[in-house]
Amino acid sequence: MTLVTKPDTAHSHAVAVAPATTSAKIAKPNLMSVEHAKALDVAKMTDLFKAHLNPGQLHFMKLLGFHKIKIERAEGMHYIDQNGRKILDFFGGFGSLALGHNHPRVLEARKKFQDEKRHEIGIAFMSQYASALAYNLAQISPGDLDMVFFGSSGSEAMEAAVKLAERAAGPARPKIVYAENSFHGKTKGVLSITDGALYRGEFKLTENTVRVPFGDINAVENLFRSDPAIGAIVLETIQGGGGINKAPAEYWHKLRALCDKYGVIWVADEVQCGVGRSGRFYAFEHYDVVPDITAVAKSLGGGKAAMAAMIARRDVYMKAYGTPKTAMIHAMATFGGIGEGCITAIETLNVLYDEGLIENSADTGAYLLARLEELQAKYPKIIKEVRGQGLMVGLEFHDFSQTLPMVLRPVVSVLDDKLKGSLSGFVGALLLRDYDVLVAFTEYNRNVVRLLPPLTCSRADVDVLIAALDSLLGRGIVSIVKDFVKSQVK
Repeated sequence: MTLVTKPDTAHSHAVAVAPATTSAKIAKPNLMSVEHAKALDVAKMTDLFKAHLNPGQLHFMKLLGFHKIKIERAEGMHYIDQNGRKILDFFGGFGSLALGHNHPRVLEARKKFQDEKRHEIGIAFMSQYASALAYNLAQISPGDLDMVFFGSSGSEAMEAAVKLAERAAGPARPKIVYAENSFHGKTKGVLSITDGALYRGEFKLTENTVRVPFGDINAVENLFRSDPAIGAIVLETIQGGGGINKAPAEYWHKLRALCDKYGVIWVADEVQCGVGRSGRFYAFEHYDVVPDITAVAKSLGGGKAAMAAMIARRDVYMKAYGTPKTAMIHAMATFGGIGEGCITAIETLNVLYDEGLIENSADTGAYLLARLEELQAKYPKIIKEVRGQGLMVGLEFHDFSQTLPMVLRPVVSVLDDKLKGSLSGFVGALLLRDYDVLVAFTEYNRNVVRLLPPLTCSRADVDVLIAALDSLLGRGIVSIVKDFVKSQVK
């Protein structure tokens, strides 16, 4: 504000003069429109990915041949690329596509929400959509799991779960037990209980954690007995990144009993194995046990929204956040319980039951396992093990040396560690290139191909996958390697 002196016959005094109210026009940067983005070709996408996203990741995409593909649309079990090629999706967004791609009921619910201009951000007021979704999750969840927190990702839901467990356990019991080969997220809190050197990097993580072998109930009992500072244990019911690993039923029964005996809070991470993927809504339901806290995400958003939820026993939740003084310590973030995300999840849960997709996961998953076991019997020198539950299946290959003729094994075996994951990568790349089938991989045991198709998967879809694998493995390891190498030099 500028001060000027206004002449006056009697007096001279300062008068405040307001600055001009018209701001200079801000030049619009050279932005792309939605239509420009849609029209990008593969070459330009590659340039932008390398320049602005993740050039290191591009290296691996090139190895697998994924960088040559531009997905134009997706429907049901398939992606459709720039050439109109249909790609059968056994990757499933790492378990995010329970309903398949673009389920019509989900699209319709979202369109109606938008057309009616309903509200999105429900922080100032109560949200009918968040309230209804919380009710639905409480109805689905067994036992007294009925208090819900909403977030946008599995990491966020698991952060909320771990914080709740630590507060409910109390300051005298801050230690958290987690399992070898676990994956609970990449944000710093849950990274402390994620057992991966690659992800943990050199970050300074919380030190109140103790690691045990997955599925070893004696190790758990010894810890609980010897260390009264342990307040919580956090476990994936089925390990995803670890290679699709399960623990036997008696492990979960004894774990529930030990947690009750020692007053330890059990957090079940169902981010990947939940929402019907295992053939029950929660994988822990197969064992007739109920944890104190659980978390779901991925498929909860119906493949169209980033939705996650933590569900806890009311007594545990109230112990941590049950008073006006403590209620806001970990309240929902800005986009927690966002309107369109909630109605998407509401419709997703209804579709899941209306279309019998949980039962289909159990039935088609059993068929998938049986067909893969047939392949294992046919190619025992290539396939080491088949395992999983429902439509969460791992196909593990032998170390590279073990797939070769006996005379070559001693020479190549010294390279097995460095070559780990090579065969699964070759198979994944060639399945996509030659058979139009997309599969996933695992973080820790790189010899495992991970199969997480939509729960709409049919036996006919399984037969397509099996025929492709049979044809590919029938080439023999030497030919598979040669074919992969040729794909890299084209």
